[in-house]
Amino acid sequence: MRLLVTGGCGFIGSNFIRMVLEEHPEDEVLNLDKLTYAGNPENLREVEGSPRYFFQKGDICEAEDVARAFAWGPDAVANFAAETHVDRSITSPEAFVKTDVLGTYRLLEQARELGIRFMQISTDEVYGSISDGSFTEESPLRPNSPYAASKAGADLLVRSCVRTYGIDAVIARSSNNYGPYQYPEKVIPLFVTNLLEGRKVPLYGEGRNVRDWLYVRDNCKAIDLVLRSGLSGEAYNIGAGQEKTNLELTHAILGIMGAGDESIQYVTDRPGHDLRYSVDSSKLKGLGWSPQRDFESGLRETVEWYRDNPGWWKPIKSGEFRRYYVEKYGDI
Repeated sequence: MRLLVTGGCGFIGSNFIRMVLEEHPEDEVLNLDKLTYAGNPENLREVEGSPRYFFQKGDICEAEDVARAFAWGPDAVANFAAETHVDRSITSPEAFVKTDVLGTYRLLEQARELGIRFMQISTDEVYGSISDGSFTEESPLRPNSPYAASKAGADLLVRSCVRTYGIDAVIARSSNNYGPYQYPEKVIPLFVTNLLEGRKVPLYGEGRNVRDWLYVRDNCKAIDLVLRSGLSGEAYNIGAGQEKTNLELTHAILGIMGAGDESIQYVTDRPGHDLRYSVDSSKLKGLGWSPQRDFESGLRETVEWYRDNPGWWKPIKSGEFRRYYVEKYGDI
């Protein structure tokens, strides 16, 4: 398969590209990435020399960049390119609408013209919050942040193109991912690297918000399965069934790193903070997938990766990210 991956220098996209090249020796990958603040070429340094890996710098919102990538002749496209951080979407929502909605539209137009499979990488946040039980793929989309709304808009565009134009497309809605190469604005790498720097960790509110934590490699395996075997027009939830409150998560990180509660700095909760996400992955499991990594071992491995790779995250935290962090949380 010749696979076009957009946003492949980001956290999940780069893990997905490495997995595809490892597990599908006949596949070739073209990575189209704008290289925004969260798109780091270092994430794919180990595969740069592969004759099956190609890179094109470009913006999915720009029709010319997208057309040039599709001229490579892909058999399918997997759209990882997105603005993703909820906090940033609250302060700068326009960028999210542009990339997540308009960018998806540009890709869909090319996929429709060429008649190739389209894979949309979405999020469980499109469903909104749920107090009990779990969302299924038939649950209504009720996003509560500009980020979630932009992803829901993209999902609905995909659905409309399937129904109206007959595009061959599938959607994957994943729960919270963690693992190596995650940009340190997200909670696990932020907390781990803060502790490594001798800083406190900023915990929203009372830490009661619940998330289902999915190891990134398990997510990539699920996405690959949906890409190759999912039914056209269908969405598939991807969850690990490993729910933790943010306070439980914080204590787990502190325990691994030998720190105590004195390292927690409680900060004002974000506006519209969803209390709990939970998705039912039965449909995906019917294709033969199940998560392989338990939370405890996955978290410990993730902590060790950041401990062993300061050369990756220290330059990030000393630049633009540092200014963003201090403005948001103060110098804690």
